[in-house]
Amino acid sequence: MSTRLSPREILDKLVSFPTVSSETNLPLIDWVESYLQSHGIAVHRHPHETDPAKAALYAHVGPEITGAVVLSGHTDVVPVEGQPWSSDPFEVVERDGKLFGRGTCDMKGFDALAIWAMVEGHYANLARPLQLALSYDEEIGCTGAAPLIESMAAKFPKGSAVIVGEPSMMGAVTGHKGGAGFRVHVRGFEVHSSLMHTGVNAIMYGAKLIEWANDMNAANRAQEPNPVAATFEPPWTTVHVGTISGGTAHNITALDCHFGLDFRFVPGDDSAEWLARARAKAAEIEAEMQAVVPDTHIEMRETFAVPALMPEEAGEAETLVRQLTGDNTPRVVSYGTEGGHFQSAGYSTVICGPGDIAQAHQPDEYLTVAQFEAGQRFMEKLLTSCS
Repeated sequence: MSTRLSPREILDKLVSFPTVSSETNLPLIDWVESYLQSHGIAVHRHPHETDPAKAALYAHVGPEITGAVVLSGHTDVVPVEGQPWSSDPFEVVERDGKLFGRGTCDMKGFDALAIWAMVEGHYANLARPLQLALSYDEEIGCTGAAPLIESMAAKFPKGSAVIVGEPSMMGAVTGHKGGAGFRVHVRGFEVHSSLMHTGVNAIMYGAKLIEWANDMNAANRAQEPNPVAATFEPPWTTVHVGTISGGTAHNITALDCHFGLDFRFVPGDDSAEWLARARAKAAEIEAEMQAVVPDTHIEMRETFAVPALMPEEAGEAETLVRQLTGDNTPRVVSYGTEGGHFQSAGYSTVICGPGDIAQAHQPDEYLTVAQFEAGQRFMEKLLTSCS
Protein backbone atom coordinates (compact mmCIF):
# COMPACT_ATOMS: atom_id res chain seq x y z
CA MET A 1 0.00 0.00 0.00
CA SER A 2 1.30 3.47 -0.92
CA THR A 3 2.01 5.95 1.85
CA ARG A 4 -0.92 8.19 2.79
CA LEU A 5 0.46 11.71 3.09
CA SER A 6 -0.85 14.30 5.53
CA PRO A 7 -2.44 17.53 4.23
CA ARG A 8 0.68 19.45 5.24
CA GLU A 9 2.97 17.04 3.39
CA ILE A 10 0.83 17.42 0.29
CA LEU A 11 0.83 21.23 0.63
CA ASP A 12 4.61 21.29 0.88
CA LYS A 13 4.85 19.29 -2.34
CA LEU A 14 2.31 21.39 -4.27
CA VAL A 15 3.94 24.70 -3.33
CA SER A 16 7.34 23.39 -4.44
CA PHE A 17 6.10 23.41 -8.04
CA PRO A 18 6.42 27.00 -9.44
CA THR A 19 3.18 26.83 -11.42
CA VAL A 20 3.00 30.49 -12.41
CA SER A 21 0.38 30.84 -15.15
CA SER A 22 3.01 31.73 -17.74
CA GLU A 23 4.87 28.47 -17.03
CA THR A 24 4.05 24.76 -17.20
CA ASN A 25 1.96 23.03 -14.55
CA LEU A 26 2.81 19.52 -15.79
CA PRO A 27 5.26 18.57 -13.00
CA LEU A 28 2.50 19.23 -10.45
CA ILE A 29 -0.09 17.35 -12.52
CA ASP A 30 2.34 14.44 -12.96
CA TRP A 31 2.89 14.24 -9.21
CA VAL A 32 -0.80 14.40 -8.29
CA GLU A 33 -1.68 11.82 -10.93
CA SER A 34 1.04 9.47 -9.74
CA TYR A 35 0.11 9.90 -6.07
CA LEU A 36 -3.60 9.27 -6.61
CA GLN A 37 -2.99 6.33 -8.93
CA SER A 38 -0.65 4.78 -6.37
CA HIS A 39 -3.74 4.47 -4.18
CA GLY A 40 -5.82 2.93 -6.97
CA ILE A 41 -7.84 6.06 -7.71
CA ALA A 42 -9.27 6.61 -11.20
CA VAL A 43 -7.55 9.69 -12.62
CA HIS A 44 -7.80 11.46 -15.98
CA ARG A 45 -5.97 14.44 -17.37
CA HIS A 46 -7.19 16.87 -20.01
CA PRO A 47 -4.38 18.52 -21.99
CA HIS A 48 -4.62 22.15 -23.02
CA GLU A 49 -5.89 22.27 -26.60
CA THR A 50 -3.00 24.40 -27.91
CA ASP A 51 -0.36 24.53 -25.15
CA PRO A 52 1.32 21.16 -24.51
CA ALA A 53 2.81 22.54 -21.28
CA LYS A 54 -0.58 22.75 -19.55
CA ALA A 55 -3.11 20.14 -18.41
CA ALA A 56 -6.07 19.76 -16.09
CA LEU A 57 -6.71 16.71 -13.90
CA TYR A 58 -9.83 15.15 -12.45
CA ALA A 59 -10.49 12.07 -10.34
CA HIS A 60 -13.37 10.06 -8.82
CA VAL A 61 -13.66 7.97 -5.65
CA GLY A 62 -16.65 6.09 -4.34
CA PRO A 63 -19.52 4.43 -6.18
CA GLU A 64 -19.89 5.04 -9.92
CA ILE A 65 -23.14 6.96 -9.56
CA THR A 66 -24.31 10.50 -10.18
CA GLY A 67 -24.52 13.07 -7.41
CA ALA A 68 -20.86 13.40 -6.40
CA VAL A 69 -19.51 16.30 -4.39
CA VAL A 70 -16.93 17.97 -6.63
CA LEU A 71 -13.90 19.63 -5.01
CA SER A 72 -12.70 22.27 -7.45
CA GLY A 73 -9.32 24.02 -7.35
CA HIS A 74 -6.80 25.60 -9.70
CA THR A 75 -3.13 24.73 -9.96
CA ASP A 76 -1.70 28.01 -11.25
CA VAL A 77 -0.39 30.87 -9.16
CA VAL A 78 0.53 34.50 -9.84
CA PRO A 79 4.14 35.65 -10.37
CA VAL A 80 6.54 36.54 -7.55
CA GLU A 81 8.94 38.74 -9.54
CA GLY A 82 9.39 42.18 -8.01
CA GLN A 83 7.80 41.21 -4.70
CA PRO A 84 9.84 41.48 -1.45
CA TRP A 85 9.57 37.93 -0.08
CA SER A 86 11.15 37.08 3.29
CA SER A 87 11.69 33.44 2.31
CA ASP A 88 11.69 31.21 -0.75
CA PRO A 89 8.16 31.63 -2.20
CA PHE A 90 8.18 28.05 -3.47
CA GLU A 91 8.89 26.49 -0.11
CA VAL A 92 6.34 26.38 2.72
CA VAL A 93 7.84 28.12 5.74
CA GLU A 94 5.97 28.15 9.05
CA ARG A 95 6.36 31.25 11.22
CA ASP A 96 4.13 32.64 13.94
CA GLY A 97 1.25 30.28 13.16
CA LYS A 98 1.33 31.06 9.43
CA LEU A 99 2.29 28.96 6.42
CA PHE A 100 4.16 31.23 4.00
CA GLY A 101 4.55 30.38 0.33
CA ARG A 102 3.17 31.28 -3.07
CA GLY A 103 -0.23 29.66 -3.40
CA THR A 104 -0.64 28.55 0.23
CA CYS A 105 -3.74 30.74 0.40
CA ASP A 106 -4.71 30.95 -3.29
CA MET A 107 -5.29 28.06 -3.51
CA LYS A 108 -2.94 25.16 -2.98
CA GLY A 109 -4.03 24.96 0.66
CA PHE A 110 -7.47 23.84 -0.51
CA ASP A 111 -5.96 21.67 -3.25
CA ALA A 112 -3.88 19.81 -0.67
CA LEU A 113 -6.91 19.23 1.53
CA ALA A 114 -8.98 18.04 -1.43
CA ILE A 115 -6.28 15.58 -2.55
CA TRP A 116 -6.02 14.30 1.03
CA ALA A 117 -9.81 13.88 1.19
CA MET A 118 -9.83 11.93 -2.07
CA VAL A 119 -7.35 9.40 -0.72
CA GLU A 120 -9.15 9.12 2.61
CA GLY A 121 -12.45 8.75 0.77
CA HIS A 122 -11.02 6.00 -1.40
CA TYR A 123 -10.36 3.90 1.70
CA ALA A 124 -13.71 4.73 3.31
CA ASN A 125 -17.02 3.11 2.53
CA LEU A 126 -18.53 6.12 0.76
CA ALA A 127 -22.17 6.06 -0.19
CA ARG A 128 -21.83 9.34 -2.08
CA PRO A 129 -18.84 9.80 -4.40
CA LEU A 130 -16.26 12.55 -4.34
CA GLN A 131 -14.64 14.08 -7.39
CA LEU A 132 -11.54 16.25 -7.70
CA ALA A 133 -11.19 18.90 -10.42
CA LEU A 134 -7.83 20.69 -10.79
CA SER A 135 -7.62 23.28 -13.58
CA TYR A 136 -4.98 25.44 -15.25
CA ASP A 137 -4.95 29.18 -16.09
CA GLU A 138 -7.53 30.31 -13.55
CA GLU A 139 -5.41 33.36 -12.74
CA ILE A 140 -5.54 34.62 -16.33
CA GLY A 141 -9.28 34.41 -16.85
CA CYS A 142 -10.47 30.96 -15.75
CA THR A 143 -9.77 29.76 -19.27
CA GLY A 144 -9.10 26.16 -18.25
CA ALA A 145 -12.39 25.60 -16.44
CA ALA A 146 -14.86 25.09 -19.29
CA PRO A 147 -12.82 22.43 -21.15
CA LEU A 148 -12.15 20.63 -17.85
CA ILE A 149 -15.86 20.51 -16.99
CA GLU A 150 -16.73 19.24 -20.48
CA SER A 151 -14.08 16.54 -20.29
CA MET A 152 -15.21 15.43 -16.81
CA ALA A 153 -18.78 15.01 -18.03
CA ALA A 154 -17.59 12.56 -20.69
CA LYS A 155 -15.60 10.37 -18.25
CA PHE A 156 -17.42 10.30 -14.90
CA PRO A 157 -21.01 10.28 -13.64
CA LYS A 158 -22.06 13.90 -13.20
CA GLY A 159 -21.66 15.46 -9.77
CA SER A 160 -24.43 17.55 -8.25
CA ALA A 161 -22.69 19.86 -5.75
CA VAL A 162 -19.46 21.76 -6.43
CA ILE A 163 -17.30 23.33 -3.72
CA VAL A 164 -14.85 25.81 -5.22
CA GLY A 165 -12.11 26.19 -2.63
CA GLU A 166 -11.12 29.83 -3.12
CA PRO A 167 -10.13 31.49 0.18
CA SER A 168 -13.28 32.46 2.07
CA MET A 169 -12.22 31.89 5.70
CA MET A 170 -14.25 28.66 5.48
CA GLY A 171 -17.45 30.63 5.05
CA ALA A 172 -20.04 29.96 2.34
CA VAL A 173 -19.89 32.42 -0.59
CA THR A 174 -22.92 32.04 -2.82
CA GLY A 175 -22.36 34.61 -5.55
CA HIS A 176 -19.69 36.50 -7.44
CA LYS A 177 -19.43 38.90 -10.33
CA GLY A 178 -18.75 37.74 -13.85
CA GLY A 179 -15.93 39.08 -15.96
CA ALA A 180 -14.83 39.59 -19.52
CA GLY A 181 -12.06 41.49 -21.21
CA PHE A 182 -10.63 42.84 -24.44
CA ARG A 183 -7.09 43.45 -25.54
CA VAL A 184 -7.42 46.71 -27.47
CA HIS A 185 -5.02 47.80 -30.23
CA VAL A 186 -5.50 51.26 -31.69
CA ARG A 187 -3.54 51.72 -34.93
CA GLY A 188 -2.97 55.36 -35.82
CA PHE A 189 -0.86 57.33 -38.29
CA GLU A 190 2.45 59.01 -37.45
CA VAL A 191 3.23 62.63 -38.28
CA HIS A 192 5.25 65.35 -36.57
CA SER A 193 3.23 66.63 -33.63
CA SER A 194 3.34 70.18 -35.05
CA LEU A 195 1.06 68.82 -37.80
CA MET A 196 -0.98 66.58 -35.56
CA HIS A 197 -4.24 67.43 -37.35
CA THR A 198 -2.97 65.48 -40.37
CA GLY A 199 -2.12 62.40 -38.36
CA VAL A 200 -4.04 60.02 -36.10
CA ASN A 201 -2.71 59.82 -32.54
CA ALA A 202 -3.48 56.27 -31.40
CA ILE A 203 -3.07 57.17 -27.73
CA MET A 204 -5.41 60.15 -27.88
CA TYR A 205 -8.08 58.20 -29.76
CA GLY A 206 -7.60 55.27 -27.40
CA ALA A 207 -8.21 57.72 -24.56
CA LYS A 208 -11.68 58.33 -25.97
CA LEU A 209 -12.55 54.67 -25.38
CA ILE A 210 -11.05 54.88 -21.90
CA GLU A 211 -13.13 57.98 -21.21
CA TRP A 212 -16.19 55.99 -22.32
CA ALA A 213 -15.29 53.48 -19.61
CA ASN A 214 -15.21 56.29 -17.06
CA ASP A 215 -18.60 57.50 -18.25
CA MET A 216 -20.09 54.01 -17.98
CA ASN A 217 -18.78 53.64 -14.43
CA ALA A 218 -20.33 56.97 -13.44
CA ALA A 219 -23.67 56.09 -15.04
CA ASN A 220 -23.78 52.62 -13.47
CA ARG A 221 -22.91 54.01 -10.06
CA ALA A 222 -25.76 56.50 -10.28
CA GLN A 223 -28.37 53.82 -10.97
CA GLU A 224 -30.44 52.15 -8.26
CA PRO A 225 -29.09 48.57 -8.00
CA ASN A 226 -31.44 45.60 -8.20
CA PRO A 227 -31.74 43.40 -5.07
CA VAL A 228 -29.04 40.94 -6.21
CA ALA A 229 -26.61 43.66 -7.31
CA ALA A 230 -27.13 45.52 -4.04
CA THR A 231 -25.40 42.71 -2.14
CA PHE A 232 -22.10 43.36 -3.96
CA GLU A 233 -19.37 45.92 -3.33
CA PRO A 234 -19.56 47.93 -5.49
CA PRO A 235 -23.17 47.16 -6.47
CA TRP A 236 -22.75 47.88 -10.17
CA THR A 237 -20.96 46.59 -13.26
CA THR A 238 -17.50 48.15 -13.58
CA VAL A 239 -15.31 48.88 -16.60
CA HIS A 240 -11.55 49.06 -15.99
CA VAL A 241 -8.27 49.84 -17.74
CA GLY A 242 -5.18 48.84 -15.78
CA THR A 243 -2.29 49.09 -18.24
CA ILE A 244 -1.58 51.15 -21.36
CA SER A 245 1.39 51.43 -23.73
CA GLY A 246 2.19 53.10 -27.02
CA GLY A 247 3.89 55.92 -28.84
CA THR A 248 7.34 56.47 -30.28
CA ALA A 249 8.41 59.95 -29.14
CA HIS A 250 6.92 63.03 -27.53
CA ASN A 251 6.90 64.97 -30.81
CA ILE A 252 5.34 62.22 -32.96
CA THR A 253 1.66 61.31 -33.05
CA ALA A 254 1.43 57.79 -31.66
CA LEU A 255 1.27 55.02 -34.24
CA ASP A 256 0.05 52.40 -31.76
CA CYS A 257 -1.75 52.21 -28.43
CA HIS A 258 -2.39 48.99 -26.51
CA PHE A 259 -4.49 48.52 -23.38
CA GLY A 260 -6.76 46.07 -21.65
CA LEU A 261 -10.45 46.85 -21.21
CA ASP A 262 -12.07 44.63 -18.57
CA PHE A 263 -15.59 44.28 -17.20
CA ARG A 264 -16.87 42.90 -13.90
CA PHE A 265 -20.58 42.22 -14.25
CA VAL A 266 -23.07 42.03 -11.42
CA PRO A 267 -25.19 38.87 -11.76
CA GLY A 268 -28.15 39.57 -14.00
CA ASP A 269 -26.39 42.05 -16.28
CA ASP A 270 -26.13 40.90 -19.89
CA SER A 271 -22.40 40.49 -20.56
CA ALA A 272 -22.95 40.12 -24.32
CA GLU A 273 -24.77 43.44 -24.38
CA TRP A 274 -21.92 45.17 -22.57
CA LEU A 275 -19.32 43.77 -24.94
CA ALA A 276 -21.45 44.86 -27.90
CA ARG A 277 -21.68 48.39 -26.46
CA ALA A 278 -17.90 48.54 -26.15
CA ARG A 279 -17.47 47.37 -29.73
CA ALA A 280 -20.02 49.94 -30.93
CA LYS A 281 -18.17 52.76 -29.17
CA ALA A 282 -14.87 51.54 -30.65
CA ALA A 283 -16.47 51.53 -34.13
CA GLU A 284 -17.66 55.10 -33.59
CA ILE A 285 -14.13 56.22 -32.63
CA GLU A 286 -12.63 54.25 -35.49
CA ALA A 287 -14.86 56.11 -37.95
CA GLU A 288 -13.49 59.41 -36.60
CA MET A 289 -9.94 58.14 -37.13
CA GLN A 290 -10.61 56.93 -40.66
CA ALA A 291 -12.14 60.27 -41.60
CA VAL A 292 -8.60 61.67 -41.14
CA VAL A 293 -6.54 58.72 -42.42
CA PRO A 294 -8.47 55.76 -43.90
CA ASP A 295 -5.74 53.22 -43.14
CA THR A 296 -6.27 53.29 -39.36
CA HIS A 297 -8.32 51.02 -37.13
CA ILE A 298 -9.20 49.70 -33.67
CA GLU A 299 -8.83 45.99 -33.03
CA MET A 300 -10.62 44.46 -30.01
CA ARG A 301 -9.67 40.89 -29.16
CA GLU A 302 -11.66 39.09 -26.44
CA THR A 303 -9.27 37.56 -23.92
CA PHE A 304 -11.48 35.91 -21.30
CA ALA A 305 -15.06 35.39 -20.19
CA VAL A 306 -16.07 34.31 -16.68
CA PRO A 307 -19.77 33.76 -15.98
CA ALA A 308 -21.18 35.25 -12.81
CA LEU A 309 -22.12 32.95 -9.94
CA MET A 310 -25.79 33.52 -9.08
CA PRO A 311 -27.02 32.90 -5.54
CA GLU A 312 -29.22 29.80 -5.71
CA GLU A 313 -32.59 29.38 -4.07
CA ALA A 314 -32.08 26.53 -1.58
CA GLY A 315 -28.99 25.42 -3.50
CA GLU A 316 -27.70 21.91 -2.78
CA ALA A 317 -24.05 22.99 -2.56
CA GLU A 318 -24.78 25.92 -0.26
CA THR A 319 -26.98 23.77 1.97
CA LEU A 320 -24.24 21.13 2.27
CA VAL A 321 -21.54 23.65 3.17
CA ARG A 322 -23.73 25.42 5.71
CA GLN A 323 -24.56 22.10 7.35
CA LEU A 324 -20.87 21.20 7.61
CA THR A 325 -19.66 24.61 8.81
CA GLY A 326 -22.63 25.91 10.79
CA ASP A 327 -22.14 29.18 8.89
CA ASN A 328 -25.35 31.02 7.99
CA THR A 329 -23.90 34.41 7.03
CA PRO A 330 -24.85 35.60 3.51
CA ARG A 331 -21.75 36.42 1.45
CA VAL A 332 -20.98 37.45 -2.13
CA VAL A 333 -17.70 38.65 -3.63
CA SER A 334 -16.73 40.93 -6.50
CA TYR A 335 -13.87 38.79 -7.82
CA GLY A 336 -14.52 35.93 -10.24
CA THR A 337 -13.95 32.19 -9.85
CA GLU A 338 -14.51 28.99 -11.76
CA GLY A 339 -17.79 28.63 -9.89
CA GLY A 340 -19.66 30.49 -12.61
CA HIS A 341 -18.51 27.95 -15.20
CA PHE A 342 -19.69 25.02 -13.07
CA GLN A 343 -23.04 26.66 -12.41
CA SER A 344 -23.48 27.40 -16.12
CA ALA A 345 -22.84 23.70 -16.78
CA GLY A 346 -25.71 22.72 -14.48
CA TYR A 347 -23.96 22.14 -11.15
CA SER A 348 -25.15 23.58 -7.86
CA THR A 349 -22.10 25.59 -6.77
CA VAL A 350 -20.73 27.36 -3.71
CA ILE A 351 -17.34 28.84 -2.77
CA CYS A 352 -15.72 27.70 0.48
CA GLY A 353 -12.04 27.41 1.27
CA PRO A 354 -9.40 28.19 3.87
CA GLY A 355 -7.60 31.52 4.05
CA ASP A 356 -8.26 35.21 3.59
CA ILE A 357 -8.52 36.57 0.04
CA ALA A 358 -6.61 39.64 1.25
CA GLN A 359 -3.47 37.46 1.33
CA ALA A 360 -3.86 36.26 -2.26
CA HIS A 361 -1.22 37.52 -4.72
CA GLN A 362 0.69 39.31 -1.97
CA PRO A 363 4.42 39.12 -1.15
CA ASP A 364 4.83 36.74 1.79
CA GLU A 365 1.45 35.19 0.96
CA TYR A 366 0.33 33.00 3.82
CA LEU A 367 -2.36 30.68 5.11
CA THR A 368 -2.76 30.49 8.86
CA VAL A 369 -2.28 27.12 10.47
CA ALA A 370 -5.66 27.62 12.16
CA GLN A 371 -7.40 28.02 8.79
CA PHE A 372 -5.61 25.02 7.33
CA GLU A 373 -6.72 22.94 10.31
CA ALA A 374 -10.27 24.27 9.94
CA GLY A 375 -10.16 23.14 6.32
CA GLN A 376 -9.11 19.64 7.39
CA ARG A 377 -11.96 19.45 9.91
CA PHE A 378 -14.33 20.48 7.12
CA MET A 379 -13.04 17.67 4.89
CA GLU A 380 -13.38 15.18 7.72
CA LYS A 381 -17.03 16.21 8.18
CA LEU A 382 -17.59 16.01 4.43
CA LEU A 383 -16.25 12.45 4.35
CA THR A 384 -18.56 11.50 7.21
CA SER A 385 -21.56 13.04 5.42
CA CYS A 386 -20.72 11.04 2.27
CA SER A 387 -20.37 7.73 4.16
